[in-house]
Amino acid sequence: MTSKVRVGISEYRVAEGPAVLVTYGLGSCLGIVLYDARVRVGGLAHTLLPRPRPGMEQTRMTKFVDAALRLMLEELLVMGAERERLQARIVGGANMFEPLHGAAKETIGERNVRAARETLRELGIPLLAEDVGGRHGRTVEFDLGSGEVRVRSMRGEHALLPL
Repeated sequence: MTSKVRVGISEYRVAEGPAVLVTYGLGSCLGIVLYDARVRVGGLAHTLLPRPRPGMEQTRMTKFVDAALRLMLEELLVMGAERERLQARIVGGANMFEPLHGAAKETIGERNVRAARETLRELGIPLLAEDVGGRHGRTVEFDLGSGEVRVRSMRGEHALLPL
């Protein structure tokens, strides 16, 4: 059995098959998967916020959707992935704190999802599937051997994102 490599909040990990990357407790945070199926190389990021604000200290950039995506992409290319073959999946972006937001205000989860879609589009990486929004947390397991992305919600639901 392949051991699982844990990806913590504001972290990302890259690996090659047959590794399994897992991250727990995605609420408004966003899990981002990048995968090159031909060479079975991929990564999983657990991001906290969409982008740094102007003037913000440039530490722990992996907590930001846009920066984590770019850093993870660089490492995957070094490992033999090709940008043209990479595909993405995103999970999370839930509205965990609805009472704190006005009806017209975009939630942090929604902002994270939007930042991922925009950054992926800028990088030319297709977004193959997503399991986002709602009001529940999720756990993601990414099997680099098969390319499967399994999602478990805190409500007990299970999903398998398309390959």
